[in-house]
Amino acid sequence: MSISAGASPAPVIFDLDGTLVDSEPNYFEATRSVLARHGVTGFTWEDHTRFIGIGSRETLATLRREHAIDAPLDDLLADKNRAYLERARAHTEVFPEMRKFVELLHAAGHPLAVASGSSRHAIEAVLGGTGLDAQLTVLVSAEEVGQGKPAPDIFLEAARRLDAPPQECVVLEDAPPGAEAAHRAGMRCVAIPYVPETATDPAFGSAGLFFPGGQREFTAEAAYRWLTAAES
Repeated sequence: MSISAGASPAPVIFDLDGTLVDSEPNYFEATRSVLARHGVTGFTWEDHTRFIGIGSRETLATLRREHAIDAPLDDLLADKNRAYLERARAHTEVFPEMRKFVELLHAAGHPLAVASGSSRHAIEAVLGGTGLDAQLTVLVSAEEVGQGKPAPDIFLEAARRLDAPPQECVVLEDAPPGAEAAHRAGMRCVAIPYVPETATDPAFGSAGLFFPGGQREFTAEAAYRWLTAAES
């Protein structure tokens, strides 16, 4: 698989949680522990799936309102980040085909970035712990932009830091809000749903490449073939 003569390798922007790594179990446990400290019990995995693809601040703001929690939002966010980082440093699984894809892209000279609703500390902890920090050095967290997904801000900021026109960028996303954000940013999207039930969400309809079966269907070779065919 080669890039045609004269074509510049397309910049590729990765979502982190649920796309590159299976960090959602860690986020679920972190959220559950924070809620429990404030007397909210019974937070289930099904409850958590409502917030996949949405930043931690937006998630906690909603939960704080729904459960009438008195603690300041910033305190809740700090508590959740601490709880998450403890788990993330201990174990975070990289999806094997995603690691292969990152390695393929890096070897071929594609500019790469991570744009995530996680805090910058969380992004750095996960990338460092998994070894992905060797290839993924341009990072944007939701803390650094005005609005989180589905607003396009985070992807537009990643494009700016890559010094790339948005229309030349490709985004990899697992959640409808992220796919919508990519579309609103004017970027092509490779969609790999993390939650099977979201595969029919209209937000995925604009994806240039769609793996409805999620990570069990995604392959680095298929994604790279699509990407390089678009460049030729």
